[in-house]
Amino acid sequence: MGRGKRFIGVAALLGTVLLWGSSFPGIKVVVDIVDPMTYVWLRSLIAALVLAPYVVLGIRRGRDLGDSVRGGLVTGIAFALGLWLQGWGTRYTTASNSAFITGLNVVFVHIYVALVGRRYSWRLASSLALSIVGLYLLTSPGGGFGLGDTLILLGALMWAAQIILIDKYRPEDPIAFTYAELVPSTFFLAPSLLVYGEPRITAGVLLVIIYLAVACADGAFILQAYGQRYVDPATTAMIFLLEPVFATIFSVIMLHEEITHLQLVGMALILSALYLSVRESMGTA
Repeated sequence: MGRGKRFIGVAALLGTVLLWGSSFPGIKVVVDIVDPMTYVWLRSLIAALVLAPYVVLGIRRGRDLGDSVRGGLVTGIAFALGLWLQGWGTRYTTASNSAFITGLNVVFVHIYVALVGRRYSWRLASSLALSIVGLYLLTSPGGGFGLGDTLILLGALMWAAQIILIDKYRPEDPIAFTYAELVPSTFFLAPSLLVYGEPRITAGVLLVIIYLAVACADGAFILQAYGQRYVDPATTAMIFLLEPVFATIFSVIMLHEEITHLQLVGMALILSALYLSVRESMGTA
């Protein structure tokens, strides 16, 4: 595989994490009004419906989308469980703990690469250490380790599985794969209606959810599925640690939140970790 394709893959994954980072202010607005379970299924349903015509048209034209759809459904189970566990756990712990523990999915991915992939190096090990320290400084978690933290750690395991599964399937059609990946999350519709009843959503909140569905779900997942065709899981996980970096930047710009000197140091360490990991991926000495 040429360095040019790897560069394109890295650029696509940076686009993914940029879109995810932009979602945090919108999510904060939505979940203040709508329960988290309703938010998950409604966002996923809208995102899937937007992509459904593409899949239907492809099938009618005789395109073989079977492998992409099957891989997307399996990966979507890991994604849906990660989203649910993260939301459930966040109810019982702090937002900073949630962000830090979610970011630990990079550790699970690196363990997989080392034990199963058997391709590890000093650069990857150094990038992992720098990223964890940087993530800690950026999120500033605190307190003990309780039920919520345990649930989020299980969610982080699911996020790691999602990265690994995309690497395994390497979908030929990222759009069909993304459509199928979103479908399992829509099954939260039934328990949401049973627990919370019919949702009451204003036009303004619906517009935010549509943005989150089209840009931060459809767009981001398509870029992820495409980018991971050329980038290894360890580097992908490291790139995704830029999500809290972009989230912090967007929160400062849109929500006027303050940023501390420790957070700036944390961002710098994460960027340094990413540099080492990308160099390893590009195969430079």
